Order: sequence, then C-alpha cells, then structure tokens
Amino acid sequence: MATKLSTLDNLDIAILEPRGSLIGGEETDELKAKAKDLIEQGNKKLILDLGGVTYINSSGIGALVSIHSQYQKAQGKIKICNMGKGVQNVFVITKLTSVFEIDDDREKAVKSFKG
Repeated sequence: MATKLSTLDNLDIAILEPRGSLIGGEETDELKAKAKDLIEQGNKKLILDLGGVTYINSSGIGALVSIHSQYQKAQGKIKICNMGKGVQNVFVITKLTSVFEIDDDREKAVKSFKG
C-alpha cells in the first residue's frame, strides 16, 4: 500500500490518502510516519481521505487515534472523509464518530477547514 500525500495552500491543509487495508505493518507505519512529518513541518490541518481503504482493524484504528492525539497535542485538527460502508461501520461500532470530525467528501472537509 502506498499513502498518497497532497497539500493545499502551502501546507496549510494536508491530505493523506491511504490505500488498501489498514491492518498494522508497513502501511500503518507509513501513514503514521507521514503524519508525524507533517506535524514537524508545522501542519495543523490534516484530512484523512479513506476512500481507498477497503478494510480496517484494531491496528489501523490505533494508528488513526495515535495521529489524532499527535495533532491535538500540536493544537491541530483532523478530519476524515470518503469512508466506505465497511470502514464507516467500524467507526460507528467503536464510537469513533464522536472522536473524529467526519465529512462525506473531501470538498466538504476542505471547505470546513477554510470556513
């Protein structure tokens, strides 16, 4: 899996797009490493576009929660968008919908950061 990174407005808003399964291992480590790099570069607004994630388990959830807490410590914010039904169900069951700000699509997430 490769996590795609893109930024808007000179790193003001960063977008990470993991692909495949978030089940621990390399893909989860790569996602956490990219998020950590962004924080170190001063990014305070991160969008996690989960449209390409087909499956997530407790290790993947742990990675997202870890990224969330790192951003909170740095006074940053995270938004999640484009969740498929399976991933969305995991978020509902684990009550992570009350932890993360979730938008239907990337455009809404970007607008809410800019607005």
